Amino acid sequence: MKRLLPAALAAALLTGCAAARDGSPPTAPTHAETAAPAPTRPGAATPATLAAAGLLVADFGADTVTFVDPDRGPTGSVRVGTAPYGLAVGADGRAWVATAEGVAVVDTRTRERPALIRYATRGLGAPAHGEYRGGGMGITLAPDGEHVYVGVNVPDGDGVLEVIDTRTLKVTGTADTGRRPFDVDVSPDGRHVYATGHDSFDVTVVDTATLHTRRVEVAPYGTEGGLGSWLKPHYAAVRPSDGRLLLPFEGEKLVVLDPVSGRSTVQRMTARTHQHGAAVTADGTLLVVGTGAVGGDGRGPSLTVRRPDGREQVIPLDGPHEDVVADGRTAYVTGGFTRDGYWNGLTVVDLDTGDTRRLAAGNRPLGIAVLPG
Repeated sequence: MKRLLPAALAAALLTGCAAARDGSPPTAPTHAETAAPAPTRPGAATPATLAAAGLLVADFGADTVTFVDPDRGPTGSVRVGTAPYGLAVGADGRAWVATAEGVAVVDTRTRERPALIRYATRGLGAPAHGEYRGGGMGITLAPDGEHVYVGVNVPDGDGVLEVIDTRTLKVTGTADTGRRPFDVDVSPDGRHVYATGHDSFDVTVVDTATLHTRRVEVAPYGTEGGLGSWLKPHYAAVRPSDGRLLLPFEGEKLVVLDPVSGRSTVQRMTARTHQHGAAVTADGTLLVVGTGAVGGDGRGPSLTVRRPDGREQVIPLDGPHEDVVADGRTAYVTGGFTRDGYWNGLTVVDLDTGDTRRLAAGNRPLGIAVLPG
């Protein structure tokens, strides 16, 4: 981001893309861990198993996840832990939610939280709200559903990837990552996990068998400005056709990264807006959330729909948004946003017509997933 900050703020905001909110909600009470039921064999959700059974959003401004009917709005909430960020849902109906306290396990069918798995990483500080809080950020499920991978932000330091066994509900391993792992993705074969380090301009490639790591710089604008730069990677999407990572920047550049070789190419984008959330559909269509202009010549919030051949449709959105998920020909874009200007809802986008409508959904909804049918 390129917006100039007042001198008093600039000195304090050298750790990320955004200014911390002074008006963040107070820290929610810490929840006691509860015993988990006898584990069942998990399964990761695939495009074929997803149906319009509803949505689940992480309420970054509270301590809950909210169930959302795509037509009617919120239908109930479950307490999970302070400031939930990302979430992933398996075909077995269990949701895995990255909070400031640990990874919450939610049974989406009974709407209960049977377990909270505490982080193995130390130095996270007391559970808190806001963009810079310690704890879980990006999270993903292995394709076979047997492991969860969560990126843990360690304030003022490099991040950590924690591996959770979905049978035992235990942390079974850790690996170092870049700073503030906004997003975590997994390769189609499950052999590698990718943690996008927002504040270190890189992607950490983790071998899931050995937990060996290597970091690949992703900085199409360079790294000038360091922690104070606005031009950092945020979210990535794995292209189904070849497993390459797609990382959008500023509505101007799309980095296509081969995580095996570490080589990348840059393609032109057209939205000219600061970009955050990214997702890819089964046919390879890339969806990218634009949060708004950060320079004098930028454009407002939008959703970019980029076809596999590179053709783009830029759909204007009303107000800031953060993350996106698709269900068939409909996209759902959360209004939570990691910066000021968030709102308590999501925008429903018809990908064929470009029509949009706003829907109430939770408290500063950030991460989002489609529930299995």
